[in-house]
Amino acid sequence: MDQAADKSLVKKYFPLAVAAGIGSMLGSGIIVGLAATITVWQQTLALTNAQVGFISGALTFAIAFGSIFGGRLAETVGLTRFFNWINLVYAIGAGIVMLANSYAVLLTGVIITGLASGADLPTSLTVVSHDAPDNKTSSSLVSATQIFWQVGIFISYICSFAVSTLAGATGARIVFAILTVFAVITWLWRTLSHKFKQFHEEADARYAKAGVQGGGAARAEKVSLTKVLFGKDKAKYLSILLAITVFYVGWNLLANTWGQFQTFMLVKAHASQSLATGAGIVLNVIALIVSIIFASVAGGKHRNQAFFAGTVIMLVAMVGLAASTGDLWMIMAAIAFYNLGSPLAGEALYKVWTQESYPVEIRSSVQGLINGFSRICCALFAMITPALVVPSAIKTTMWAFAGIIVISFLGGLVMLRLQKRYGRLD
Repeated sequence: MDQAADKSLVKKYFPLAVAAGIGSMLGSGIIVGLAATITVWQQTLALTNAQVGFISGALTFAIAFGSIFGGRLAETVGLTRFFNWINLVYAIGAGIVMLANSYAVLLTGVIITGLASGADLPTSLTVVSHDAPDNKTSSSLVSATQIFWQVGIFISYICSFAVSTLAGATGARIVFAILTVFAVITWLWRTLSHKFKQFHEEADARYAKAGVQGGGAARAEKVSLTKVLFGKDKAKYLSILLAITVFYVGWNLLANTWGQFQTFMLVKAHASQSLATGAGIVLNVIALIVSIIFASVAGGKHRNQAFFAGTVIMLVAMVGLAASTGDLWMIMAAIAFYNLGSPLAGEALYKVWTQESYPVEIRSSVQGLINGFSRICCALFAMITPALVVPSAIKTTMWAFAGIIVISFLGGLVMLRLQKRYGRLD
């Protein structure tokens, strides 16, 4: 009976998860959409490799800045109001990219879209958690929003593949036109939905009641990120923070490189735009399947084995490519292997470890801190990445990436030992 009631609540609130999830879809859409079309923009607007790197780095910086400061802005203007209107800002940025006729205009549109995307992702999850009537429903809905991140990747690659044979920047403009339309639809849906308004109001009433009774809201006021990290258990929480950060930053440097520069890398290895974007679709199917498999073991006893297996697979991919001739098919094989291992030892673990290691009141703050720092590192690295992944340099780069995987693995290994020492929080 309880399970039936839980399913009923999830079904009732699922439209809100979809509306929030589309924000995740738009987030991955701008990253992959730009990555899949950057060579087209480079050719059409006569961009240098340095300008390509700067645009990609600017996107990552914008997403990081939006992630770190979006929450504070949402608190200032109101969580619900921010949730409702942020996708209009995204639509404006994507529209500017769609109409770009110069490097400066393209860069401006990318920055605006990145800021909106970065701000929307944590805000959307917070709204879902805020509106859900209980923790079980909240967990189910938040997990469901993750599906849309992968959906955004597929839509971007499929659209880019479909328009890859069009002349000039027409195909790229169509991709960003689609993102603009999705953003406008999401803005209207979130703003005009009476059902969502009811969910927001009911949640506000529940939290107001809890505050009066001295419940969760009152407790939350006494718990802060600073007090936890530098309080009596600072050795525990700071060491966990350092271990997760090393693990996640190392993993994200590679993930960001493959995500933003996969198409660029393949085209520079003499793949056609159609082959490069088509390969992106197939290769991401691998990542999706493995992600689904990992989700089934994320909370179980086989999670650590998956972490070790994923690390080994990624290491084999990097070393194999470093030792190869660096031709197109070897690059595609390495990407396939990477997509096989990455979901087993990557972002999902960072989220799970953070959830298990910190008090509930500061989990989102810790994740935002780690994610923001990681994005900044990726943005700096993205500025030089185009020069590192061309065929003439890729073998040396892959040896360096193999080293990064080892460092990330060591961070994860330390985290496993810290969890064994301190246990997990419920």
